[in-house]
Amino acid sequence: MKQNLAARLGGWSTRHRKTAIFGWLLFVVLLAVVGGASGMVEMTNSEDGAGDSVKAEKILEDAGLTTPAGEMVMVRSAEPDGWRAVADQLAADIEKTGEVDGVKDPVRSDSGREGLISFDMKGDADTAGDRVDPVMDLVDKAARSHKELEVYQFGEASSATWLDTVLGEDMKKAEFTAVPLALGILFVVFGAAVAALLPVILALTACVATFGVLALVSHQMHLTPTINSVMFLVGLAVGVDYCLFYLRRERDERAAGRDAETALRIAAATSGRTVLVSGFTVMVAMAGMFFSGLLLFKGFAVATIVVVFIAMLGSVTVLPAMLSWLGDRVNKGRLPFLGRRAERRAARPEKTGIVTALIKPVVARPKVFAVLSAVVLVALGAPAVGMKTEQLGLEKQFGKDAGIAVAFREITDTFPGGPTPAQVVMEADVTAPGFVNAVADFRKKAAASGEFGTVEVVTHPEKGVAEIDVPLAGNGSDEKSKHALTTLREDVIPSTLAEATEQVYVTGDLAGSVDFNDQLKTGIVPVFLFIIAMTFVLMLVCFRSVPIALVSIVLNLLSVAAAYGVMVAVFQHGWGAGALGMESVGAIESWMPLFVLVILFGLSMDYHVFVVSRIREAHDRGRSTRAAIVEGVQATAGSISGAAAIMVAVFAVFAMLSMQDMQQMGVGLAVAVLLDATLVRMVLLPSVMALLGERNWYLPRWLGWLPHFSHGEESVEPTTRPLAHQPAMAAAPGPYGQRAGLDQDFGQGHHSGYGAGPGQRPGSGQGYGSGQGYGGHDRPYDDGGRSA
Repeated sequence: MKQNLAARLGGWSTRHRKTAIFGWLLFVVLLAVVGGASGMVEMTNSEDGAGDSVKAEKILEDAGLTTPAGEMVMVRSAEPDGWRAVADQLAADIEKTGEVDGVKDPVRSDSGREGLISFDMKGDADTAGDRVDPVMDLVDKAARSHKELEVYQFGEASSATWLDTVLGEDMKKAEFTAVPLALGILFVVFGAAVAALLPVILALTACVATFGVLALVSHQMHLTPTINSVMFLVGLAVGVDYCLFYLRRERDERAAGRDAETALRIAAATSGRTVLVSGFTVMVAMAGMFFSGLLLFKGFAVATIVVVFIAMLGSVTVLPAMLSWLGDRVNKGRLPFLGRRAERRAARPEKTGIVTALIKPVVARPKVFAVLSAVVLVALGAPAVGMKTEQLGLEKQFGKDAGIAVAFREITDTFPGGPTPAQVVMEADVTAPGFVNAVADFRKKAAASGEFGTVEVVTHPEKGVAEIDVPLAGNGSDEKSKHALTTLREDVIPSTLAEATEQVYVTGDLAGSVDFNDQLKTGIVPVFLFIIAMTFVLMLVCFRSVPIALVSIVLNLLSVAAAYGVMVAVFQHGWGAGALGMESVGAIESWMPLFVLVILFGLSMDYHVFVVSRIREAHDRGRSTRAAIVEGVQATAGSISGAAAIMVAVFAVFAMLSMQDMQQMGVGLAVAVLLDATLVRMVLLPSVMALLGERNWYLPRWLGWLPHFSHGEESVEPTTRPLAHQPAMAAAPGPYGQRAGLDQDFGQGHHSGYGAGPGQRPGSGQGYGSGQGYGGHDRPYDDGGRSA
């Protein structure tokens, strides 16, 4: 019988162990070294966004103009003008550092109790954080020397320094927490150190190789540094999952009496094939991000597709080679209690865990459990109806008590629009009288509206470009600021500057956020349609079933909706945020909904394909649909529970990091995976399939041309006993024939010998010895026969 691709890959790897293992190590090291030497190229301002804000940044880049990193220092005293002497001295000292340009005299606030010093950092704004330390030291020294005053600093350079420090600490925290957590959970699952280490090592090597690939890719498609965190998150999750599924099947087969070689072949043909199907499905789902129209998501797509492909490749090549080489040594480092418990679970999965106690009532009363579980998911998803998204600024990213957030809040409350003004960029003859008159009209109309601060104009005659800084009312991201931006774009600019040029656009933090959100609202539709369509097609081809394909989509949508609802409840409405040690910021990070949709659709397919494959495998052996559901869920419960525990733990680590977007991503993904692995796959999926019954496998006649994919143990010969030692073959009178004591439907009475019914399959459909046969028997093992 022809073997599937996974079986062929596994067979080659076990026959060429050294080539597979050392080839993998060489592959990883080579990519890491070459990628590290090339370095990563980050996206520019004009690439990171959409709409008019990107067009404005493009004008500046084409003209060779870079907006310097602006900084502000505010000094506050108890009495009016009590800050002046210190502020004047501080401004002079800052100018003497030689790292700044354009230090302005302190601006007095309306109350007279605050003075604001503003200046720009010299050089490239992207590297200004590397040169701002002398300035920050002076500000800190002034604050320590004058305890009677309050001193605050905020700007691009100081924020970048803060961000780099926090990100570095967060990544160390994630790496040194997530990996030990994953190891600990795997140790509980397998009860042995070597078996626990294998999935983590393969997942980490897949991430290391992907780091190198992304560095090379970035020279053609610029990427954002955030991409490494996302890639590590997905790579560790799927890498461990794939290896766990494969290794668990191999151990299950060994516990069922198979020899090492046969167990590996069965694992390759079944779990290996499931890994390939699941990995391909995940990659297709991730490819949906290419339709977003945003370079940020295209980078996410590349990173996740590459790491999933490499993790999948390692799972079906180097993992079987390692298992073949290790043999029984894979159980080294075993704790007696955990090891015996793991062996019992592997030998009799139908007798262990709460799943056994739950699955039979679910299948017996499917309508009740389907309705209850769907109601829970819909209730959790309900808060998502009022979701509000925005690009969270640094003042919201680090929590209200973070130094950078406090400084931003104090400065914007006293000098509205100061730290984050809108920037009008235009191409024009800046020396022409028409331009001068247009700018004068612009100043008058802006002042008359009452929604803007003091306008500042910078012209570049040799470039034919002008920049106009326009402070917005509000705190830079609230409704007042958004209304001011709308007024600027739709009223002030068209009525004043449009006569001087057709190339005039608005950029800045708020403008970029609004444009980014608008593009996401447009881009999420093709992404959603692509994912839905491809998921349907892949599931249809894989399982040759229209109902299974439709159920896959509905269940995934319920998981995503629940994740959205929890994110909105915690981070937008603040429900339970304090108990979790988090803060409500009144909005969801703008890129989060699309990202969570794609990631969850991809990751959910791991569990879905794994469970349904085992159900279909049991059904193909002749089990009734309900019996196949029970067997499939019981057989996969341990693996899915372990995989889900690892994913939830990894995502929970990200939920504990400092940045708000990482917290939102961690909470959303952790909740969704937890619900998906428990309520969805263990309750809702089996109850819906039980309700459908034999209709689960419905395929219209006009789709009969679809290829057939076996979900069983292909080309695996029995090795527990030689045929020569068996009695003569006898055909069983039942509908499927006597098979290995797996589901003996072959009629009544005692049967000796080999059963040759239609359900007979090499390695799974062969029964030996004498066993009592029962009509309609649904137990995994008969009373006397042994599974071959």
